[in-house]
Amino acid sequence: MDKPCTLLVHFDKGSAAMANEIKADLEGSDVAAKVEAMKRAVMLLLNGETLPTLFITVVRYVLPSEDHTIQKLLLLYLEIIDKRDAAGRVLPEMILICQNLRNNLQHPNEYIRGVTLRFLCRLSEPEVLEPLVPSILENLEHRHHFIRRHALSAISAIYRLPHGDQLIPDAPELVERALASEQDASARRNAFLMLCLCGQERAVAYLFSNAERVTEWPDLLQMAAVDLIRKVCRSPNRADKGRYIKIIISLLSSPSTAVVYECAGALVSLSSAPTAVRAAANTYCQLLSSQSDNNVRLILLDRLNELRTAHRDVMVDVVMDVLRALSSPNLDVKRKVLDLVLDLLTPRNVEEVVLYLKKEVVKTQSGELEKGGEYRQMLVQAIHACAVEYPEVAGSVVHLLMDFLGDTNVAAAVDVVLFVREIIETNPKLRVSMIQRLSDTFYQIRASRVCSIALWILGEYSLSLSEVESAITTIKQCLGDLPLFTLSEEGETTDSSKPTQPMVNSVTVSSRRPVVLADGTYATQSAATEAISTLPVTAGSLASTLNLRSLILSGDFFLAAVVACTLTKLVLRLEEVQPSKAEANKACTGALLVMTSILQLGLSSYLPQLIDNDSYDRIVLCVRLLCNTGDDVRKIWLQSCRQSFAKMLAEKQFRETEEMKAKSQISHAQPDDLIDFYHLKSRRGMSQLELEDEVQDDLKAATGGFSKETDDANRLNRILQLTGFSDPVYAEAFVTVHHYDIVLDVTVINRTKETLQNLCLELATMGDLKLVDRPQNYTLAPESSKQIRANIKVSSTETGVIFGNIVYETSNVMERSVVVLNDIHIDIMDYISPATCADVTFRNMWAEFEWENK
Repeated sequence: MDKPCTLLVHFDKGSAAMANEIKADLEGSDVAAKVEAMKRAVMLLLNGETLPTLFITVVRYVLPSEDHTIQKLLLLYLEIIDKRDAAGRVLPEMILICQNLRNNLQHPNEYIRGVTLRFLCRLSEPEVLEPLVPSILENLEHRHHFIRRHALSAISAIYRLPHGDQLIPDAPELVERALASEQDASARRNAFLMLCLCGQERAVAYLFSNAERVTEWPDLLQMAAVDLIRKVCRSPNRADKGRYIKIIISLLSSPSTAVVYECAGALVSLSSAPTAVRAAANTYCQLLSSQSDNNVRLILLDRLNELRTAHRDVMVDVVMDVLRALSSPNLDVKRKVLDLVLDLLTPRNVEEVVLYLKKEVVKTQSGELEKGGEYRQMLVQAIHACAVEYPEVAGSVVHLLMDFLGDTNVAAAVDVVLFVREIIETNPKLRVSMIQRLSDTFYQIRASRVCSIALWILGEYSLSLSEVESAITTIKQCLGDLPLFTLSEEGETTDSSKPTQPMVNSVTVSSRRPVVLADGTYATQSAATEAISTLPVTAGSLASTLNLRSLILSGDFFLAAVVACTLTKLVLRLEEVQPSKAEANKACTGALLVMTSILQLGLSSYLPQLIDNDSYDRIVLCVRLLCNTGDDVRKIWLQSCRQSFAKMLAEKQFRETEEMKAKSQISHAQPDDLIDFYHLKSRRGMSQLELEDEVQDDLKAATGGFSKETDDANRLNRILQLTGFSDPVYAEAFVTVHHYDIVLDVTVINRTKETLQNLCLELATMGDLKLVDRPQNYTLAPESSKQIRANIKVSSTETGVIFGNIVYETSNVMERSVVVLNDIHIDIMDYISPATCADVTFRNMWAEFEWENK
């Protein structure tokens, strides 16, 4: 049978043979040896040894010692030894201890008195405590606050014992008198806590009588007062709620951040009045800006997010205060701030928010920020979300963001180009300037995926003659001179874009390694370097603009196919807008030359690997299309692609709108619910906050805001019958699954006319489930019931099984009886919740899986 434990010390070097050594040291006169012996004795007892013969030695040789360390260890020893026999009666030897404890409570040394009083807090034997009560009460009036503090704790602990009100019947009254005259902060807190637990009316009366001076109380006492208010206001009858709220509001100006934080939480739980919620939100924002600990900031952001869920209209006003937390260097804090702010956007504040985010993007260019690339990516995603919801702000940021298309952080650059793609479709007014800017900055792009999307944008949205010609020119400049390679007389392949110089080394290096693609499959990646010139390449020279050429020569034939498709679209559109047939034919010939050069490169031995079949077929299709174009094909290439993209955006917006509608259609009130008209209420003697609180309470009552009960049918579905109706013991379990915790509330009913002794619910688990609590024994009266709670931890997402039995004894049967329980199957779906995840986020998480990287 398990025993209550108030002390735990790990000790794995003990042995039963050590008991003789301990006994010898305790009987000696060396104080240091006695201290070590007592420490070893305590640790052995805590780890399962009994040491039955040691008690008399301790009484004879340790009890008379005046050394403070020995006395403290003696109290620890007395705390953990068995004080009752097998029948539950107090051992007679304990009487020997009573006189010593009484002497300690009257000892001239304050430390001895204090630690003895603290020891009595953990004593639960009324037979030992009863003779000590007068001495404990005398210490309430001791001159030293250390003793008074622990005397109050001891009185509280004794009074809360099963029959404690018989040991000290007037404890609440004594403590109330002590509290009125006490000056020490800790002693006052202990006294107030005792009244909160054992005489709540007295504690409330004390609080109201000192309501004007609560702000002057020490922070320990203020925390206790806030806890009392929370506890009192949970009861259905909350007549004085207005007075409690006034006290909480006054405590918001406390110098203690812990008190202020607790007050803000209590205020929100007490009242839904806009004034109260606004005060709590402002308090959280002040703490957010003043606290430097990232964990504290994350907790505060969680509280603000909870406020946003219930009181969005009030939270909208503090959105700029929340944004200031972006000054934190921690990325998790920044991410939470941005997520919270995006949920608080309104037409009134969106411009201000975007302007702030724009300034933060500019800051990331300086390179001073740690992980600036990741932060920039988060900012781009946030601005993207703002622009999608409020298109009118896109124009102020899109040109700034397009400077980051060549960002070294590929993920940030991809987010920018996806943002550009969506804005250019949804904001036709910005199309001309964005296409012009994209053509000007295209050469800066270094990532293949960004190039692919940018080429698609150029191919779809270059509509006028000048735009089409500019796009074709840009692509050709980024490809460089054709052909892409030449075969020299010696049979060596060289890059034809390099000028013929005596100091050019033609070097080709390749590396082949598997990479994880977006869908989780593997592919082989090869890289080839171009000929390396020993001549210096100046900034802005030809080499710095040949981004497409470099990527294609590294073996990226998917990008080459995108180049071919983009040139095909541009040529087809040029034929529509170019009046000169000769110019159109010239552009068509140039495009065909580019495509044939790519095909020639892909089929040559210049690169370590040949062109893949998909890219080859796609480029050949483009060649055939330019040689023989029909009206139907022209329509598909010039119109259908953009129509499909517009349809995808429309479906995405429709899906989001439907989700918002579904959330707003949840019914809060039943047809026959009572509605209270607050206009008819008396307003005399009520402050503005109290009036608002009354109104909000009435509204919540009318809309079902107070009815927190879950659906009864859902509760019944989670009740599992563990035994049969004809078994002597009937048991059923209510299963609650919360994240990685499973709680079983088992109701056990004695169906017999006999008392069941040592009844124990024994549970075992199969799978990655772990039982947290050890089983305890209970005594069950005839036809009575008992609620037993079992906690189980889940260590992995696998289906597990809980099984076990109920074991008990009866007075007329010597053997123990066993009732086998039905198995409880814990399904994996019980602790997996559905959630949405963006495609880019999923790919990033997939790539970060440790087993993938191995």
